[in-house]
Amino acid sequence: MTSAPIVVHRPSSTGGRRVTVHRHGRDEILGTAYSDHDLVVFLEGAGIADPETILEDPQWVEWRGGHAHEFSSA
Repeated sequence: MTSAPIVVHRPSSTGGRRVTVHRHGRDEILGTAYSDHDLVVFLEGAGIADPETILEDPQWVEWRGGHAHEFSSA
């Protein structure tokens, strides 16, 4: 795998970050997260077991365009 299968995109101008997961050969949008709690709920819904433990693992999650765990607009 060349990149993390879960991407938390840069914060939008109105706040929140789009979350995508790469599976079955394509990127799937899970939703817009406004907190770590939202992110965990999306990942649980996508079938990721124990998602809280992978948020800091760059092999699983790539935080783009902003600091990890920050969801407000830049």
